[in-house]
Amino acid sequence: MFHPWRALRARPDVTVEWRHLSLDVYALNNGRDRIWMDPRQTQVERRCTIAHELAHIELGHTDGCTDRDDREVDLLVARRLIEMSDLLDALRWAEDLREVADCLWVDEATLMARYDGLTRAERAEIVALHVELDRPC
Repeated sequence: MFHPWRALRARPDVTVEWRHLSLDVYALNNGRDRIWMDPRQTQVERRCTIAHELAHIELGHTDGCTDRDDREVDLLVARRLIEMSDLLDALRWAEDLREVADCLWVDEATLMARYDGLTRAERAEIVALHVELDRPC
């Protein structure tokens, strides 16, 4: 399992600064060595956000961030934070996507990014699970 805070700790060159940002921005980064995080996030939001910002730095997004860059990061982070076996386990008992996200300790946006990036084989696994549980897809 990917642990974003451990990943941050493994990057002593990256500094996190906590500051109140605008209400629609959870965090910012300079693409190299600095992340600014808003402390008003929940713990789950912080987990997803730090993973997201670290991915921007890892991918070298230093000249701002395009929509394409953000989608690339969202997919990478979703795959790191949500292993397929864990997703299938959560889908077995959860009644809605909020519960699935809660079980996986991610926000709903990260869960949706994982769904958007499912491979054909992963989609087939989910369909098979729904058939097994006699639930609509």
